[in-house]
Amino acid sequence: MKTLLTFICLAGALSLAQQNSTQDTKGMNMSGHDMSQMAPHDSAADSDASAPAMNSMESHHMEMGPHMKMTALRPGQPGDAEKARKVAEVARGVMEKYKDYHVALSDNFVIFHPEVPQKQYHFTNYGYAFEAARVFNPEHPTSLLYEKTGDGYRLVGVMYTAPKRFTEDDLNERIPLSIAQWHEHVNFCRAPEGKQDTLSPHPKFGLRGSITAKDECDAAGGEFHPIIFNWMVHLYPLEKTPEQMWSVERQHAD
Repeated sequence: MKTLLTFICLAGALSLAQQNSTQDTKGMNMSGHDMSQMAPHDSAADSDASAPAMNSMESHHMEMGPHMKMTALRPGQPGDAEKARKVAEVARGVMEKYKDYHVALSDNFVIFHPEVPQKQYHFTNYGYAFEAARVFNPEHPTSLLYEKTGDGYRLVGVMYTAPKRFTEDDLNERIPLSIAQWHEHVNFCRAPEGKQDTLSPHPKFGLRGSITAKDECDAAGGEFHPIIFNWMVHLYPLEKTPEQMWSVERQHAD
C-alpha cells in the first residue's frame, strides 16, 4: 500500500507540474556552463561514440512489459553523442554536490517513504519538476536516485522528466533518442478501496498487476489510467560507458 501511495504521490506532483505549465520551452538551458571551451564538433567521433549505446539497446522494443513504454531507438545523428555527453557532464557536477544526502534534503529534495525498503530511493524536488515542464536544465534533475547504505544513502544517479504531451521529437531535443530511451508508465489500474494487492506475489492491480486494459480494470472495480507519470529518463553519470550511463535494463529494473 505504501509503495502504491509513493507512486500516486509522485504521479500527482509531476502531472500537476505539467498542467501548470504555461510556456513550452523545449531547448536545453546550460546557464552557468561555458560551452565555448568544448572540443570542436567531429561527426565521425560522434558516430563512434554513440555506437556502443546503440548496439546495447538495438534489441529493445518500445514496450518493455505491459506497464512500461520506451521511446524508439533512433539512428545516431551528428552531434548526438556530444549533446548527451554534455548532459552527463553537468549531471556529474550534480552528483558531486549532492553525494551527501543531507545537502539534498536542505535543498528541498524530499524522500519518498524512507521507511519502506526500496531498490532505489527517489529524492524529488517539486520546484524542479515544475521547471522541467517548461525547460530542460540538466543542473536541476527532478529526482536524485539513492541506494540505502546502513543509516545513510549513496547517490547513484539522477532522473529527468518531461511532460506527457511531449512527442518523441520533443524528447529528442532534450536528450537524443539515439543515446537514451525515455520511458513512461502505462496501463495502470488503481485498486478499489479495500482490495489493494500490489505487494502480493501475483497482483492484479498496480504497476506489476495482471490487469492491463480498461475493460478488465472496470470489471474489477478499479480506476484505469492509460498513463500515470510524465516521461522520465534515468542517468547514471558515474558509470564508465554510455550504455551503462543510460542503461535501459537499469531503468526498467528501478
